[in-house]
Amino acid sequence: MSTVLVTGGTGALGRHVVDRLRERGHDVRVLSRRVGAGTHVGDLATGVGVRDAAAGADTIVHAASDFRRFGTPDLDQTRNLLAAAGGVRHLLYVSIVGIDAIPFRYYRNKLACERLIAGSGVPHTILRATQFHDLLAAILSGVQRLPLAPLPADFRFQPVDTADVATRIADLTAGEPLGRAADFGGPQVATLAELADVWRQYRGGPKHVLPIPLPGRIARAFRAGANTCPEHADGARTWAEYVASDPGRSYRLRG
Repeated sequence: MSTVLVTGGTGALGRHVVDRLRERGHDVRVLSRRVGAGTHVGDLATGVGVRDAAAGADTIVHAASDFRRFGTPDLDQTRNLLAAAGGVRHLLYVSIVGIDAIPFRYYRNKLACERLIAGSGVPHTILRATQFHDLLAAILSGVQRLPLAPLPADFRFQPVDTADVATRIADLTAGEPLGRAADFGGPQVATLAELADVWRQYRGGPKHVLPIPLPGRIARAFRAGANTCPEHADGARTWAEYVASDPGRSYRLRG
């Protein structure tokens, strides 16, 4: 089996990626800024420690992203990773469906990272996935106790389970670099209002959704489902199964 370096290996997706790879017998390295959080200490923002972590690795899974800062540091972090990736057989970058059609700041930064990787000369695969269950859960848990929750109810999503995405990533790392892999989405497309209805069944709130008619290109793209890929509804775990699985869980966004 091969040696795989995972960035973002302590995040919501990365933890599952690490588990899947280890289950398949790979020697997995986890890069983290925090001592003891991963197997290797390194900072993608400065490049310190990254070259040592990547030395001798056959494959790199780049799942690190700074959502809280709209991906602003991502381009420099990806550039530093590429500088340390000489000789790697395969770099897999985790991206998002629809980022070239939705002018959201975070998506633009992800798209810039895709283009940097594509032009780097490093053998690579870019996998775009739809929004994770965890993201929608964080949104809805934040308004769960409100009697009237203001939400863009007509936005369309195709939530996918991080464990399902991790399995696809593990499959792709075993193969040859594809450049751009087929998109990966959850099993169902639904409006945010429909997702909130399911949430209410298991969590008791929010009692009512107040639809917000947001204007602009970003809102139009989400209403049109530019962030979905119904032709690639490959994920197995449904939104209802996810919500029902752990009713006492506390949700927060993680990198």
